[in-house]
Amino acid sequence: MELTPLNIKGAWLASSHIWVDARGSFCEWFKASEVFEATGVHFDVQQANISQSNRGVIRGIHYSLSSCGQAKWVTCVKGKIMDIVVDIRPSSVTYGEYLSIDLVAGDGRAVLIGQGLGHAFISLEDETTVSYLLSSPYSPGDEYEINPLDPKIGINWNLNLVDGTEIILSQKDSAAPSLSDRAADGKLPD
Repeated sequence: MELTPLNIKGAWLASSHIWVDARGSFCEWFKASEVFEATGVHFDVQQANISQSNRGVIRGIHYSLSSCGQAKWVTCVKGKIMDIVVDIRPSSVTYGEYLSIDLVAGDGRAVLIGQGLGHAFISLEDETTVSYLLSSPYSPGDEYEINPLDPKIGINWNLNLVDGTEIILSQKDSAAPSLSDRAADGKLPD
């Protein structure tokens, strides 16, 4: 596995080799010791989630203010997503910036999203399935969201990739405050 730092500190792209033969394929998509060796991050999996989304679904921007922090390891196991990492750390030089990475089922790639970063994605195909490993369990009182359409963040959702499909947001995400509102409320990571 190769981990490459991305242009927001605390985010990495992981690329794993895929072995293909007559039976199909095999990929070792996560190995804690290699993550630590390449990044210095102790990623101790505490929870694993799977979501399935249709074309045009946007999930996020989500983050946790859990006292132990929460890192995420995200990969696409069916379909295709444009994965988004947002720097929501007010003290960071890239505060308010985002990056996007296409993740396609079977491409052997995953994104490591460190503590204090926001995460979102748009599904580019029907029945797209995303798997997440979390370094801390879901804690309802510590989970927050930022509106994914916040114009100050200005995420280019590349809606041309969903060919005119109307975007779909959960009620929670569509009603989420802006990054500025979260900052004013003191609900961003230190």
